[in-house]
Amino acid sequence: MIIVDRALAARAEAGNPVKVGMIGAGFMGRGIANQIANSVPGMELVAISNRNIDAAKRAYSEAGIENLQVANTVTELEDAIANGGYTVTEDPMLLCRAEGIDALIEVTGAVEFGAHVIMEAIAHRKHVIMMNAELDGTVGAILKVYADKAGVILTACDGDQPGVQMNLYRFVKSIGLTPLLCGNIKGLQDPYRNPTTQEAFAKRWGQKPHMVTSFADGTKISFEQAIVANGTGMKVAKRGMLGYNFDGHVDEMTKMYDVDQLKELGGIVDYVVGAKPGPGVFVFATHDDPKQRHYLNLYKLGEGPLYSFYTPYHLCHFEVPLSVARAVLFQDYVLSPLGAPIVDVVTTAKIDLKAGETLDGIGYYMTYGQCENSHVVQEQNLLPMGLAEGCRLKRDIPKDQVLTYDDVELPEGRLCDKLRAEQNAYFASPKTLTAVG
Repeated sequence: MIIVDRALAARAEAGNPVKVGMIGAGFMGRGIANQIANSVPGMELVAISNRNIDAAKRAYSEAGIENLQVANTVTELEDAIANGGYTVTEDPMLLCRAEGIDALIEVTGAVEFGAHVIMEAIAHRKHVIMMNAELDGTVGAILKVYADKAGVILTACDGDQPGVQMNLYRFVKSIGLTPLLCGNIKGLQDPYRNPTTQEAFAKRWGQKPHMVTSFADGTKISFEQAIVANGTGMKVAKRGMLGYNFDGHVDEMTKMYDVDQLKELGGIVDYVVGAKPGPGVFVFATHDDPKQRHYLNLYKLGEGPLYSFYTPYHLCHFEVPLSVARAVLFQDYVLSPLGAPIVDVVTTAKIDLKAGETLDGIGYYMTYGQCENSHVVQEQNLLPMGLAEGCRLKRDIPKDQVLTYDDVELPEGRLCDKLRAEQNAYFASPKTLTAVG
């Protein structure tokens, strides 16, 4: 988004920076704070909320900002913003409710907590930029309905692989090709990884073992590709995606896919393990005009029918502020559901599970997530991965079996379950929204 830099520069020159609040101050949140504070003129991170307030203070400190205030009320937060200060708080709802914040960045990765925060933000007409594919892939479609009704942007972000894919998808469409595959490049895929196996890697990079595990066991990429599918209308070719292992360049993979199948499905989302340029993304597309295919061949993209486009990197927190600027200054979203879900992520047993056990969370020991087309999820009553944590098993489940709602007892009173039920009902038979919660 090349126009963003000049638009932000104009806000800086006018002394009217885009004011941002951030919820979550972990590894990625600290990177975002540093980026906004030191590399994004025309934007200010005015408040950070985290359940451990010392982590919020650390995010500011690492960004070189030491003069902080602690807010316990909306009034205290609004006064600090009005006076040009920086604020930390344990209460995320203060950021949702406070005047003077143009947009929120949600960086928690938590489904139930994130649902409460985003509903509150939408209720107070805040744009929300999510680094939370888990929530988006579970109830993103109904959250988007609420956001549209409130007249605000709810979007995934630049920098994360889904956003990079969507930017590439939009580019490919804009030059007249038809995208038929959005792909994600992985270095490892092993559904049986757990926090114990990933502990050393997590420690090396200062991350949490369960977060690292969600990447290694395929759950994270399943959520990422699900939200790309929901933003493009694409499907998966099979449960779990095709997921080829290939150690060459993605350009060399164009002959590995059945173009007729891709067209019949309306395009697919997929991933590949081991290909170059990792850890980038790619889009395969076709062109109907033989004259333009001649030019594409001249420009070294080959003879088709699939043409390969790729971005060789994704720069995560470096690009997130661009998403904020797109939402606030241009009312443009990076990636949001088109409507009804197309692809979901379903809960799969990582080990043999026993009746009476309570399921742990994403990236832990008991389950992993796989992509499945949403009509199959509905027909088979499959349990969404984003809702699995805290569910109590009614019966034994063998390793690698996908769980259904009939296999579990849901925890009581969760907003995410209410939103999921409303999402199912709304898109089965659209009707007037009534607020949940």
